[in-house]
Amino acid sequence: MRASRRGMVDPFIVMDVMEAARQAEAAGRHVIHMEVGQPGTPAPVGARAALARAMEQDALGYTVALGLPALRQRIARLYGAWYGLDLNPDRVIVTPGSSGAFLLAFSALFDAGDRVGLGEPGYPSYRQILRALSLEPVGIQTAPAHRLQPVPADVPDDLAGLIVASPANPSGTMLNREALAALVERAAEIGAAFVSDEIYHGIQYEGRAITALEISDDVCVINSFSKYFSMTGWRVGWMVVPESDVRVYERLMQNMFICAPNASQVAALAAMDCEAELQDNLAVYRENRRLMMEGLPKAGFDRIAPPDGAFYVYADVSDLTDDSLAFSREILDRAGVAVTPGLDFDPRRGQGTLRFSYARATADISEGLERLRDFMNKR
Repeated sequence: MRASRRGMVDPFIVMDVMEAARQAEAAGRHVIHMEVGQPGTPAPVGARAALARAMEQDALGYTVALGLPALRQRIARLYGAWYGLDLNPDRVIVTPGSSGAFLLAFSALFDAGDRVGLGEPGYPSYRQILRALSLEPVGIQTAPAHRLQPVPADVPDDLAGLIVASPANPSGTMLNREALAALVERAAEIGAAFVSDEIYHGIQYEGRAITALEISDDVCVINSFSKYFSMTGWRVGWMVVPESDVRVYERLMQNMFICAPNASQVAALAAMDCEAELQDNLAVYRENRRLMMEGLPKAGFDRIAPPDGAFYVYADVSDLTDDSLAFSREILDRAGVAVTPGLDFDPRRGQGTLRFSYARATADISEGLERLRDFMNKR
């Protein structure tokens, strides 16, 4: 059968690593998972209990396209609690994960052929979704001196859009208010739409993450229940858009997805009131971060920077390899630790980097670090 050029996107390499790890486990090996950005914890207890009750009482059919009104209202309240903002819930759109939100945003904001800027290293699916929509991703090389975040001077004049993430994947670095404001202003200066990926908000270790909504209402903010709320497989997220644009997104949502999964929305609403359990998860990530910052240098991965948020360490391993994909396979084969090659995040420099995730249980992180030390000592 014929195939479109739009379908010829690169694989999401971390998913290939996950599959290789699954095959190793199916063959009887015990693998420590440091490859995927997925909490090792389930959805909060309250979320699961709420869904169990709903399943007994409700058919859980379609919701309205923009999402359950109660969930949209509760998300708006979150912006008051976290950022001191009085957010109109009419601006909130519940989506099938942040991935669905990116599809909606890119469809609503850009025309075929538009150029959209994104920092490198950065989340690989930005690039691939843009390509699948006949858009042109424009990589903006970032520097360690700027904490691997883009700066206004490096943003080209001819962009239709700019995507920024804070905390970022794979680096875990955050933009302070001044740095984020400068990027929002640069986008406005060149007439580019500003898309703020905030899916790791809530997972930060010093200070707090700044939402782009604190700087401007003329932005598209994307968030998710996957990370802080520990609901990756539930596929539910949200976006906040200008009031004047809501109907555009609603029409796209109706036709692309109808709605986000009803069951996931019910669970997400309850998850937002499970703060004690979520803070316990954050305490685990904080301890895991401490172990990684101590243990990775002892294992020979000493060219790293402390992450401000999320649950990743991005390591420069160019002194160890010029083929991060082969190196990650060697680590999986010989150490039984799954890690992600930097090629996923930076097609130009990623052959010399690895990403380590510390989202799993602390015991797994400790064992993974021990295995990495043994592997590197024997290499």
